[in-house]
Amino acid sequence: MTRATPPPAASVAKCDSGQIGFLGALSGPFAVVGHEQATWAKLALDMFDKANGTHFTLKQGDTQLNPKLALKVGATFAANKTLLATIGPAGSQEVMALGKLFTQQALPAVISSATSVTLSDGAYPTFSRVVASDAVQGRSDAQFMLDKLHPSKVLIVDDGEPYSATITAAAAKALKAAGVQVLRKSVNQTVTDFTSLVTSIPTDTNVVFLPWQLAGKAEQFAQQLENQNVNAKLVGSDLLDSAQFTMAGAYVSSFARDIHGLPGTAPVIAAYNAAYGKKWSLFGPPTYVAAQVIATAYKAACADGKATRAELLQAIRAVRLPRSILGIPVSFDKHGEMPSARFYVSQIQANGKHKLVW
Repeated sequence: MTRATPPPAASVAKCDSGQIGFLGALSGPFAVVGHEQATWAKLALDMFDKANGTHFTLKQGDTQLNPKLALKVGATFAANKTLLATIGPAGSQEVMALGKLFTQQALPAVISSATSVTLSDGAYPTFSRVVASDAVQGRSDAQFMLDKLHPSKVLIVDDGEPYSATITAAAAKALKAAGVQVLRKSVNQTVTDFTSLVTSIPTDTNVVFLPWQLAGKAEQFAQQLENQNVNAKLVGSDLLDSAQFTMAGAYVSSFARDIHGLPGTAPVIAAYNAAYGKKWSLFGPPTYVAAQVIATAYKAACADGKATRAELLQAIRAVRLPRSILGIPVSFDKHGEMPSARFYVSQIQANGKHKLVW
């Protein structure tokens, strides 16, 4: 039997010295999040290179979380044939803007914060993601209510937008299936006075659920609940996990959790804090994992001394990490979704900090 000749070491080294793209908001109103995601991605590549003898670097593109700009910058990435994969973009609208182009150009991307259900079921076949969808969020939020709050009647107030409608539908279905009475109301994002809405809440309502996008509006609503002595527990979706929403005692969900104290995270956290500072949020660690996935796949694809976008997409979908800094294993289904991904719930404390409760 004739054995294939292994590629020269120099050939392999050249292959696994490539650039990995990053699309994020590096300027504009969301730059804090974008820089956090970029630095966590860079840390992941630095640590992977050190552990594996590879030489991957990050090629950054600034999208400002703007779909039109994301399309422009993403087009330059797609046209760069030496760029075999990218992390991001960060927002669901940006992913949708780039979906067809990346499909046409066969450019794999791993996303770490876009949660729209529209991205599920293979709509954009070169995309994979390490966070769960908004449909999962709705089911998760409902399960939290059932497990921890034990409600008999829940009022869900949507804000009329697709994000809110998706979460509302999933949560309502799960709650009703468990025998909980679900009331539904809708309010426009432009409303600032919620007095009549709050007054109409039945006194036997146990939980009020706000799958809203505007944290400042939710803060106004929560204050009016308190002013009118409504005793129902308040639960918000992940976009209320914000410095603008501060109501002590309220609960908010998130697509990631605080990684402090999870197995294997201490050296990663120490390395990040030393290089970039201790001020970071939940957006960074998933981006670390996205970069880790691409680097792992890239190294595997380079085993024969060369790699293509098609090989890298196949290798990304084949990645299996028994443990990640997110506290869950990493693998992907045929549509690029991560079956282990879930949402978490924290309670806002009197000091403003968030305590993980589910």
